[in-house]
Amino acid sequence: MGEQQLPVVVIGAGPVGLAAAAHLVGRGLEPLVLEAGPSAGTAVRDWSHVRLFSPWAEVVDPAAEKLLASTGWVKPDGATYPSGGDWASLYLQPLADVLGDRVRYGAEVSGVSRAGRDRVVDAGREEQPFTVHVAHADGTEERITARAVIDASGTWTAPSPAGGDGLPALGEKAAAGRIAYRVPDLVDPAVRARYAGRRTAVIGSGASAFTALAYLAELAKEAPGTHAVWILRRGISGSTFGGGEADELPARGALGLRARAAVEDGYASAVTGFRTAAVERDGDRLVLVGEDERRLDAVDEVIVLTGFRPDTSILSELRLNLDERLEAPVALAPLIDPNVHSCGTVYPHGAKELSHAEKDVYVVGMKSYGRAPTFLAMTGYEQVRSVAAALAGDQEAAERVELTLPETGVCGGAGLFDEPEGTEQSGGGCCAAPTTLQIGVGARTASGGC
Repeated sequence: MGEQQLPVVVIGAGPVGLAAAAHLVGRGLEPLVLEAGPSAGTAVRDWSHVRLFSPWAEVVDPAAEKLLASTGWVKPDGATYPSGGDWASLYLQPLADVLGDRVRYGAEVSGVSRAGRDRVVDAGREEQPFTVHVAHADGTEERITARAVIDASGTWTAPSPAGGDGLPALGEKAAAGRIAYRVPDLVDPAVRARYAGRRTAVIGSGASAFTALAYLAELAKEAPGTHAVWILRRGISGSTFGGGEADELPARGALGLRARAAVEDGYASAVTGFRTAAVERDGDRLVLVGEDERRLDAVDEVIVLTGFRPDTSILSELRLNLDERLEAPVALAPLIDPNVHSCGTVYPHGAKELSHAEKDVYVVGMKSYGRAPTFLAMTGYEQVRSVAAALAGDQEAAERVELTLPETGVCGGAGLFDEPEGTEQSGGGCCAAPTTLQIGVGARTASGGC
């Protein structure tokens, strides 16, 4: 089979992976989407109970909408906000169904390489197609030959640990049964019982942490004794709770205000400047110990929402240009570096910024941001529009910007899909030396000294 007849393999049938397939189809290229899970948006379904802070108008890709329209699909009200479950069932699965046999489920990619070439070999490298190693749910294996590879597998399976140094805290793995790394679904009776009437530590400072605090505050109104201890690695400043009414994503601003209300109304207390070094047992409870040797009062449960990180092991035989800090493409990293950019908009970008030394390999979506926050669904859609154009040989379209992003109105903070969860937000953020501040019932203001 000639290289031009080979498919473009897309790894992951999430929002950006399926959008990539739609754009490839629109360009006359043949996509093959490989999804490890049993359905479209498998990762999104894991947080089906969480509502996005971007409305429907901003989370449906234009090329995907065009494909869906041919089936009579009706786009939901653009001004309303879908939950993760809505997004998956009303948009992602119908889109995958339209793509038909171009999407394969239960197909986990275990590795990608150049046919007959490991990463060391130079000779004839770019003339070789890619070989994609796939493990199927039925136990069989397959090798798929591809002309290009788009990795849209996301970061959902690799949450960051509680440890302040980026590694699991001492005792964190041993206490795994009492530690969650996702926003809990408190509508589920079993999950609700786990947190009702109990004291829970929430580690993180992004929108996922805000969501958890808001959920626990609502639970506290019905279940006396429910209390959240909010652990922040930095101090509290005017920007801690996001942009509020100034945020051009109003639902995100409102989420920050709900988290602030949880603290001010006494449903949560905050501990600032605390970097977790150890998780110790105290009977049936857990004690968090800081790098400064502070020991917090015991809690029943811990929710760690400190972000996600990319797993690039499946691409280990390819030559990637990744920033040594963020694990994002080197040309993209300066645009999204949280050490520099804590507020404002990340510029739209595409194939040029996402390119690697290995030609025709692109990491897109949340995974392209590595460990950096502020990712928006619209950003991912613009990425794959540009990448599809580049693969089709339309360089002018690949370099053209077709997206205007809303101002974030936020210094620090992140969320589930629209912004992957992140705790370490530097630059323009809090500049104070670590302090501890317990915010009690009735407290109206708090400052970490910024």
